[in-house]
Amino acid sequence: MLKGIPNIVSPSLLKILSEMGHGDEIVIADGNFPSENYGKRVVRADGIGGVDMLKAILTLIPLDTYAEENFLLMQTTQGDPTPSIWNEYFTVASGIDDNIRVGELERVAFYERAKNAYAVIATGEGAVYANIILKKGVIK
Repeated sequence: MLKGIPNIVSPSLLKILSEMGHGDEIVIADGNFPSENYGKRVVRADGIGGVDMLKAILTLIPLDTYAEENFLLMQTTQGDPTPSIWNEYFTVASGIDDNIRVGELERVAFYERAKNAYAVIATGEGAVYANIILKKGVIK
């Protein structure tokens, strides 16, 4: 065990976060996301919700201050309501990092971007459209 590391961050996830450089992206995926199909590296976090995982990740890495968008959500499909979990994500993220720059990607574009992400964290989040791509910033 390590002091100051959130207990939901596994050793394999901690290794991945340490390996990531400025501008690398990581996906926090909900339980419906096809993580194994799109992730170069997949870390299983079954039973852990998206909000808790987001909070844990953002306590360890900053968001990119140079990117136009550093917090990307999967757009809802026409007719689907805006997910209530998005408000929770914004509240958590803005409480930890004051540089949150939100963007949205159409579903297929999100999947394509996820293919190039450094890693995908496959959570057990049950909310739909609860997928996020975070762009890592510089640690100063």
